Amino acid sequence: MSTTAPQLNCDIKNLDFADLGKKRIDWANQSMKVLQIIRKEFIKNQPLTGIRVSACLHVTAETANLAICLRDGGADVVLCASNPLSTQDDVAASLVRDHGIPVFAIKGEDNDTYYSHILAAIDHKPHITMDDGADLVTILHTKRQDGLTSVIGGTEETTTGVIRLRAMAKEGVLRFPIVAVNDADTKHLFDNRYGTGQSTIDGIIRATNFLLAGSKFIVAGYGWCGRGLASRARGAGAEVIVTEVDPTKALEAVMDGFRVMSMTEAARIGDVFCTVTGNKSVLTKDHFETMKDGAIISNSGHFNVEIDIPALEKMSSSKRTTRNSVEEYSLKDGRKINLLGEGRLINLASAEGHPASVMDMSFADQALSVEYMVKNYKTLEKKVHRVPDDLDKRVARLKLESMGVKIDKLTPEQEEYLAGWSEGT
Repeated sequence: MSTTAPQLNCDIKNLDFADLGKKRIDWANQSMKVLQIIRKEFIKNQPLTGIRVSACLHVTAETANLAICLRDGGADVVLCASNPLSTQDDVAASLVRDHGIPVFAIKGEDNDTYYSHILAAIDHKPHITMDDGADLVTILHTKRQDGLTSVIGGTEETTTGVIRLRAMAKEGVLRFPIVAVNDADTKHLFDNRYGTGQSTIDGIIRATNFLLAGSKFIVAGYGWCGRGLASRARGAGAEVIVTEVDPTKALEAVMDGFRVMSMTEAARIGDVFCTVTGNKSVLTKDHFETMKDGAIISNSGHFNVEIDIPALEKMSSSKRTTRNSVEEYSLKDGRKINLLGEGRLINLASAEGHPASVMDMSFADQALSVEYMVKNYKTLEKKVHRVPDDLDKRVARLKLESMGVKIDKLTPEQEEYLAGWSEGT
C-alpha cells in the first residue's frame, strides 16, 4: 500500500520510513567525496537553474545523493525507479520528506505500476532525462512522444541502455543527444567491474547463505561486469567457469586463469549460475534439463530476460518461496532449481547495490554530464556521445585526491617527446 505525501505529487511505500532513509543517505554521502565537491560547486554556480530533470534510476541511497546534488545546482528533479525490485523504500521516503524531491517508486511494484511511475516522470516535462536501461527514453519515443517537446538532452547510466540508444540512433529515430555515462572510464572500469563484482556476490550470499568456497560458479559473460564477478567469486574460493560468445573475451578469460566452456557444458556441472550479458535467453530449457539438483540461478544484468523464466515455469510441477528472494522450482523429474530475485538484478533485489565509494565516480560523471548537456546541447548531434575526456579525467583526479593518492606529472621535456616523432633511438 503506497502512501502519498501531502506536500508533493509522489508515490512511495510509506513516509514513516524516512528516518531510516535519512541515515542511509547520510552514510552513503560520507563515501561520496567527489560528488560532495561537485555539489559545492553546483551550490555556488547554480548551473542547472530552471532545468527540469526526470531521472529513471535505481532508487538507492547513492542515487539520493545524486538527486540532491542536482537539486542544489538549481534543477527541478523527479525520480522514478529503473527496476521494480531495486527501490529502497526508506530512501524514497526521506527524499520526499527531507529534501522535497518527488519520487515514484515502490520496491516490488508490479509492471503496470512500474510503467505508470515512468509516465509520472514524463509528466514532469523534463528538459533532461537520466536513464538506467533506457526505459524512460524508449517510452518517450513510443507511447509519450508529446513529452519530447521539452527535452534538450539526456544521460544513460548502463551498458544495456547504451546498446538500446545506439540502436535508436543507428535507425535515425533518436530525437535528442544523450551522453553515455557508462562509457566513461571512471564509470565502467570501476562501477561495472568492482561494484557489480562485489555487490552481486553480496546479493547471492544474502539470498542463500551458500558457501562459495569449493563450488563451481558459472559466470555468463566476460564484459566488465563479468570480469569483476569472476574475480570476486574466485576470491571467495569458488572454481569459476566463464561462458562467452565473443572469442576475444573468451580468450581473455582463459588468459586470466578461468576455465571457459559453452553453457551446454557448464550447465551440467555448475552449482551457482549468474548471467551478466545484457542479452536474452542465456539460460534456457536445454540448460535447465541438465542442471544439478539444487542448482542456484541468478542474474545481474539489467533486465530479467537473461534467464528464460517462462520455460522454467513450464518445466516445473510446483514452486515455493523458501527464503527471501529465493524461489524453488520443483521439476517433473524431481530435481529442484533455485531462482534468485525473480531473475532481476540480484545485487539490488536482495542486497543494496554497489558500494557508495564506487558510485561516487559514476554519479560524479552523471552530474557533470548533465551540466555539459545543458551548456552544449545546441551543438550536439542527436546521437549517443561519450563523456568528454576532460570530465572523465577530472573525476579520476578528484577521486585520487579524496583517497590521499598523489601521482606524477609529465615534464615539459616528456610532453615534447610524446608529441614528437623525430627523436628515436
